[in-house]
Amino acid sequence: MASATAPGRLGDPEMSLATDPRTHPQLLAALKAHNLHGLSHLTTDLTPDAPLDDIISYVLKNEEAIEGLYNKLDYSVPDKTSSTTITKLEESIPGPDGNGIRLIIYRPSESSGSPLPAVLYFHGGGMVILSTENPMHVTWVEAMARTGLVAIAVDFRNALTRTGLNPFPAGLNDCAAAIRWVDAHREQLGISKIVLQGESGGGNLALAVALKAKKEGWLKAIDGVCATVPYISGAYHLPLDWRLRELPSLVECDFYLSNCISSSLTAKLYDPLGENARNPLAWPYWATEEDLKGLPPHLIVTNELDPLKDEGNAYYRKLTGAGVSAVGRMNLGVMHEGELFFRQTLPDMFLANLWEFKTFEGMEIG
Repeated sequence: MASATAPGRLGDPEMSLATDPRTHPQLLAALKAHNLHGLSHLTTDLTPDAPLDDIISYVLKNEEAIEGLYNKLDYSVPDKTSSTTITKLEESIPGPDGNGIRLIIYRPSESSGSPLPAVLYFHGGGMVILSTENPMHVTWVEAMARTGLVAIAVDFRNALTRTGLNPFPAGLNDCAAAIRWVDAHREQLGISKIVLQGESGGGNLALAVALKAKKEGWLKAIDGVCATVPYISGAYHLPLDWRLRELPSLVECDFYLSNCISSSLTAKLYDPLGENARNPLAWPYWATEEDLKGLPPHLIVTNELDPLKDEGNAYYRKLTGAGVSAVGRMNLGVMHEGELFFRQTLPDMFLANLWEFKTFEGMEIG
């Protein structure tokens, strides 16, 4: 009897998005149009032990490349809410370290006057790079608001800025401060429930701040948590045998646009001294069952061709093992964040994600 070939680069080290038979065909055409179908070129010989200045320079160049791609794409996706008008306002609230935190608030222009559910959004970028207000993130928050939510983008401190480092737990503490402020101002803001949502590094922050809230005794402020393709293990530099045993997608899908080398360098800037490698508040993958017990409902979404797939799926299983109400779902044929930034290519998948989130948010939770 012939044995099945291991998937992706587990079975063929030369496999790429262009040759993996699982890649969504329309997505592959879009990837080829942007020359993103081969193995990722965003790589380096640097390791986390390299001089910090060299790592910073490399990560900043990656940020420029990613922002350049995001700025080229069309994020308009028509659906039944496309004609819904929304209003935008900003609040500046005090941060935990004498800093200010901007909250960018979007809501439907017309509503019944009854309180609306709110989603607090934390953007992707490994907790280290990218802007709250780049077009991919802005249009996602606007799309959530058009479904009838109050959507609040939290402009937390990135761990890396052009003027220096704000390592863990600066950004996490900003997210916690934002949640607590919104919770204290529910009536003023006209909101009912508070659900946290983020993708990639933003997914890390959404999961981690729920763990922090439980630890500090203010978990009642949070009604639900949704994390998409979460970046939560910090294990990207660990030996190959560990990755194959514990999180094989780190090998199976490595260099499918994102890769472990770049992820390990970004992680280094989040925790430069490496003191929090297994701290669940920095890397929720390492949470214990006891850490998770009593958390509010969670939605965990992973992508089939994403190196981060297994850590997200593992977190879902830990949640259910701890008795937490949780939904886990995988987008087939798509790499890390593919349905978010190639949403015109995959409109049905994008809208399914949007409305599944809306449905999750509308459940009787909390």
